Amino acid sequence: MSTDDPGTAGRRQRFAEEARAERPDLALLCLLLGAEAFPATAGDPDPHGVDTAQIELDRLAGLLPYGARGPRAWASALAELLGERCGFGGSSQDYQRLDSSVLQQVLRRRRGLPILLSVVWIEVARRAGAPVYGLALPGHYVVGFGDPAERVLADPFAGGAPLTGEDADLLVTGATGVPPEASAPVPARPLETVLRVLNNIRAWASARPERTDVALWALELSLLLPSHPARLRYERAQLLVQRGEFLRGAAEMDEYAEIVDGIEPTAAEAIRHRAQAARALLN
Repeated sequence: MSTDDPGTAGRRQRFAEEARAERPDLALLCLLLGAEAFPATAGDPDPHGVDTAQIELDRLAGLLPYGARGPRAWASALAELLGERCGFGGSSQDYQRLDSSVLQQVLRRRRGLPILLSVVWIEVARRAGAPVYGLALPGHYVVGFGDPAERVLADPFAGGAPLTGEDADLLVTGATGVPPEASAPVPARPLETVLRVLNNIRAWASARPERTDVALWALELSLLLPSHPARLRYERAQLLVQRGEFLRGAAEMDEYAEIVDGIEPTAAEAIRHRAQAARALLN
């Protein structure tokens, strides 16, 4: 989506404000992120589907059986509702689609990446009062219920299949080559989850050179998060140059060089040379 869209500035301000809230709303951040991905529907009172998606999450939560239950019972109830009755899940083909990283589209298609399916689970369970959390394993994202030390885990990508602690350890070992330390899993914070979603989108765009527009908005939203890798500023500058915005890209390279100059002066000098080369492309 072009940043010339008159609604972009307002959405991004709302995204930045929510990211800095005391308790950031994971669903809202993912929906505002998703609003960048597809054009608005002209004349629609909910042009990007943000309100519609929130209503659907509320509706799904209302379908869960009422009453307090233990962690395993919650995991079973979510798997029965979302995995079996509603058909939420994923496959290898879903990794090739941008809409697999867009919460609005995942709610509509009931297909998506592990992390977006987990967001659906988390938000539906949270609305129903379940003690739920996200767990960002290397290479895979799952959900947990109750005390993290109990390791009551489920894999929304597999329709909610239960995961034992040993299963989770094997996933980590397979992704990293190193067995995890024997400790309780640490629940993922909302902003960590959002940044991981944006990283997935950037990875999708990097494999498609014609989609620098997607890479750019994903970078720009990442930079609105209060904690983000400083190198993203340099990546944005490089992307602007790639898109033919030589002066803007060069200016941002110079700004980034000032940041790293006191730490890595040699790297800062190399970045300044790249800025000069970008400006020379105008000649």
